[in-house]
Amino acid sequence: MKRALKYLKPYWHLVTLIFIFVALRALGELALPLFMGKIVGEGLGLKQNSIEVVLNVKVIVKATIYMVLISIASIGITILSGYLEAKVAAGFASDIRKAVYEKIQNYSMSEINYFQTSSLITRSTNDIQQLQNLVNMLLRMIILQPVMAVGAIVMSVMLQPSLSLILVVSVISVLILVSVIFILILPKFKIVQKLVDRMNLTTRENLTGLRVIRAYNTESYQEEKIKKAAKDTKDLTLFVNRINNLMWPVMHVIMGLTSLAIIFFGKDIVFNGGDFEPSDLMVMQQYSMRTVMSFMFITMIFIMIPRAQISANRIMDVLDQEIVIKETNNPKSLPKDLKGEVEFKNVNFKYLDADEYVLCNISFKAKANETTAFIGSTGSGKSTLVNLIPRFFDVSQGEILIDNINIKDLLLDDLHSLIGYVPQKGILFSGTIESNVMFAESTRNLPQEEKQKRLEKAIEIAQASNLVKEKGFDGEIAQGGVNVSGGQRQRLSIARAISKEPLIYIFDDSFSALDYQTDKNLRKALDDNIYGTKIIVAQRINTIRYANQIIVLDKGEIVGKGTHDELLKTNKVYQEIAFSQLSKEELYE
Repeated sequence: MKRALKYLKPYWHLVTLIFIFVALRALGELALPLFMGKIVGEGLGLKQNSIEVVLNVKVIVKATIYMVLISIASIGITILSGYLEAKVAAGFASDIRKAVYEKIQNYSMSEINYFQTSSLITRSTNDIQQLQNLVNMLLRMIILQPVMAVGAIVMSVMLQPSLSLILVVSVISVLILVSVIFILILPKFKIVQKLVDRMNLTTRENLTGLRVIRAYNTESYQEEKIKKAAKDTKDLTLFVNRINNLMWPVMHVIMGLTSLAIIFFGKDIVFNGGDFEPSDLMVMQQYSMRTVMSFMFITMIFIMIPRAQISANRIMDVLDQEIVIKETNNPKSLPKDLKGEVEFKNVNFKYLDADEYVLCNISFKAKANETTAFIGSTGSGKSTLVNLIPRFFDVSQGEILIDNINIKDLLLDDLHSLIGYVPQKGILFSGTIESNVMFAESTRNLPQEEKQKRLEKAIEIAQASNLVKEKGFDGEIAQGGVNVSGGQRQRLSIARAISKEPLIYIFDDSFSALDYQTDKNLRKALDDNIYGTKIIVAQRINTIRYANQIIVLDKGEIVGKGTHDELLKTNKVYQEIAFSQLSKEELYE
């Protein structure tokens, strides 16, 4: 919690100002009962053993004016401090959210898989909101209520020490109540946040898999999963809220009993003579109410702190997570004559905390301006292998070189500037066709004329001209590209990589949603118009048959390497894949 609250440091001057305003408001409100007592005691002339009322209009008017001025000042201070509190709390939450986002941006896929996307969403939204609520409450109450409570107790002791013992009993009762509530609900807060994670995960699964759910008529089954997650969250939240809500009636009972006790015991002190007047009894009662009310609000803070503490811990887990993909302290600069040759040397890889290697003893060289393709059965490690080149994961053993430079010796920005990456699933962002194709940092800042040339060239090579004719470059793309077909998404994703003009192109099964003719035209356009090392992962023989080098993977190992014709003669795994897709006539044509 302390570390989370350090994000308040940039706002210390505003926090100080808020505390000053709040302290002034507390002192003003503590003065109000004294003026009320003055009106009753001196203005109305109520004295011991007397029922006669002697009006002193001057005292009443003067005390009333002071009370009105204090109330107006209190309203003004409350409005101003409320504005500052909201500004500080919102800024605090924004800074934490920015820090969390920047940290997640540096995560490798290993860290993202470790936390899970649904949990990261909860931590970035709900957990930060919990902290924002706490900060807002702290700024409003942390000075006001303690000052009010201590001030009211001090004033009560000064008025009548013996009656102040009633306040001691009331405060002890409140503390016992808070302790019981803590014991009951504190363990539940952590479970609540985990259940929120589960709700997000289940909802996300249902939304992303909606077509599959409908196709298999499993709406009822998925609905039950949602209901179960919602019911668990509801039941636990209801339990916490019921215990929390039980506190308020009990607190009001304590407040009422305190007031009755002061009147019951105070009347005897008034009628027995001495300096304790009826007006003092009324003031004493006012201060007792303020004392109990202050402890009620302090209790609210103590109830919010444990939940916020859990949220703070979850946020700090994200910020403290060690980054697996680290940059070197002595990076090498990119040579001007870089060609883009990629070489794997004795590479082994296994996922974080896994026992078995996914890739074993991978060694090959993808020559500059040539096409190297990977093929193999599902789960053979093709996508994992190409994901090592941009360092989405780091090799467990061995090294990957680009023009004899270890990729770990390059800054990540420099490494990524060399690569045009097209994932298996075409990913588009809300915006336009142009904003999606010209997405790379290096293309967005180009002069308009050069930018337009690259855009048109990329669209033409990627066989996306028909889509542009239909929608135009300013055609709207919805989030995730849901308003275009799967093939159009892939073509725009390919165009995005082409517009970047990198030295190395990685196509991770990026042609799977294309028909054979479009696939053929696109590959020919790439060969004719694009300079760069092309690394292709594919399932279809036709996609890779003309590659300069084809590497066959099986169970994470290289079991064949050569051209299409060579592998067709010598490699059993390649033969099985080839003959399962094409006839002999098609293969040898």
